[in-house]
Amino acid sequence: MKNILSKSILGLTLVMSLASCKKSDSPLTKVTPSNLDSIASNYYEQYLKLYPLDATSQGDLRYNDQLPINIDKDFISGEVAFYNSVQKQLDNVDYKSLSDEDKVVYDVLDYTLKDKTQAYIYHPEYIPFTQFGGLPLTFPLYGSGEGSQPFKTEKDYSDWLKRMEKFSDWMNAAADNFREGINNKMVLPKKLVVKMIPQMRAEEITTTDLDKNIFYGPIRNLPKSFTKEQKEKLSALYKEAITQKIIPAYTKMGNFLEKEYLPKARDTDGYNSLPNGKEIYQYYAKSWTTTNKPPEEINKIGLQQVAMLRGEMEKVKQQVGFTGTLEEFINFVKTDPKAMPYKTSEEVLGAFNGILAKITPKLKTMFSVTPKTKFEIRQTEKFREASASAEYIQGTPDGKRPGIFYVPLPDASKFNVTSGMESLFLHEAIPGHHYQVSLQQENTKLPKFMRFGWFGAYGEGWAHYCETLGPEFGLYTDPYQKMGYLSDQMLRAVRLVVDTGLHTGRMTREDAIKYFLSNISYDEAGATAEVERYMAMPGQALGYKIGSLRIRELREKYQKELGSKFNLAKFHDEILSQGCLPLDVLNRKMELWAKNQK
Repeated sequence: MKNILSKSILGLTLVMSLASCKKSDSPLTKVTPSNLDSIASNYYEQYLKLYPLDATSQGDLRYNDQLPINIDKDFISGEVAFYNSVQKQLDNVDYKSLSDEDKVVYDVLDYTLKDKTQAYIYHPEYIPFTQFGGLPLTFPLYGSGEGSQPFKTEKDYSDWLKRMEKFSDWMNAAADNFREGINNKMVLPKKLVVKMIPQMRAEEITTTDLDKNIFYGPIRNLPKSFTKEQKEKLSALYKEAITQKIIPAYTKMGNFLEKEYLPKARDTDGYNSLPNGKEIYQYYAKSWTTTNKPPEEINKIGLQQVAMLRGEMEKVKQQVGFTGTLEEFINFVKTDPKAMPYKTSEEVLGAFNGILAKITPKLKTMFSVTPKTKFEIRQTEKFREASASAEYIQGTPDGKRPGIFYVPLPDASKFNVTSGMESLFLHEAIPGHHYQVSLQQENTKLPKFMRFGWFGAYGEGWAHYCETLGPEFGLYTDPYQKMGYLSDQMLRAVRLVVDTGLHTGRMTREDAIKYFLSNISYDEAGATAEVERYMAMPGQALGYKIGSLRIRELREKYQKELGSKFNLAKFHDEILSQGCLPLDVLNRKMELWAKNQK
């Protein structure tokens, strides 16, 4: 799974520059079509000032000392004013005279501006973070020295000091916003708040034993080239910032959540119980799926998919000669020794390399454009292996770092192929995230906001669609691998039922956990964490299956329409040729492609 929290951290720089704008600086009254490029590049330049942590993550180091209070009212009104000013410029472009590629650029920017502006109508700032995402959870990753914030030069170290200085201001603003949420009856469920309190008090964040504090990581790994004086100075400054700013900010937030916020939090589970909850959830469903499908329709699709997949699982159950119920079989494969054939991590990694070797000849028939970015399979590092999931970390556009598929193997003998080994590889690695993300980043013709942009319904939808290519690659012939594939498909189908069920009031948290466990071989703790993720991030989990089904529908539609003129490699190349797109924009793009094939 790619990092899903990339609707990220905002910045104050632009608000101040907007506030000081003279009338003569206002957007052009007439913009020629050729200026779409400059509108798009100017938008992204300003956007990186608004989202300086995004810039850092992309290797753009210009704003590495910035940490704006992006949840502040003035900041938000400046941000919305900026989006509106870009929208005015865009409205003056002569759409009809644009090339097909430029129409896609226009459509994506138009969609992005409208979506970001609409979000603020529903006051997301009243819930500045949750147990699943937000600055207090990502900040330690940047500050650990293991993330994308660089710690190579003295300037790098002083940049991060400035961010640590500003962190307590952000946390104070977050507490004020939570209070505003209480006043407006826009609060989190109690069941989530109780998970957030221990996060704020986590030992590695609040310990005064600096050798164990995550924020002291950069000092434990000071570059050897630094002088003794540099090392002593930075050690003292970091010690002061951590003990005087960071630890008090987290401690204060933990106390606030426990004493002030928890008693006012709600006993309900879904957004339907909030003021305007129905409209807010409809917005999130629309934003995360990038379609206009109403929650009721999404729920129905989910139920149909679950029924179909249960039927397929029944066939596998019969194939292996299991005589109990499907629920019993789903539980049985968790512990069946036949599903755990490996003894060492080398064997598991070897099996993943075997999948790559098996699919490589077929890739040529499915793709004519492939990434230049190199690819590696690695075991997840020991320090984070216990709590990590398998994941893809993208390479750098300059090719210096390969795309890496990480597999956590704390105990190789317990690695279960029914967790979806072959389908996992197709999704996270090749041709899933590695092809899609690398081709997008390598495409220098794309404006930067698209080269580095992300729409989960497309990005996760593509990766989930790639799982369905298994039979064409000669995979899923082993019943346990087939069960793993069906389980991966089922997880995304269940999400449609559970997410819409929770937020329209059809399901409680307990109903959702029960439904989840009756269809997917998770333990109760895993199922609970999944359901609580959906409670915290309404709509986010809908994109995977909706995106995958859309790509499959387009493929079937054009295979039928084009007949002998349909070429699968050309279809895939076209899907991937302009990076992540809202699904309705993808529809228009593929329609134009099909006309050209005829």
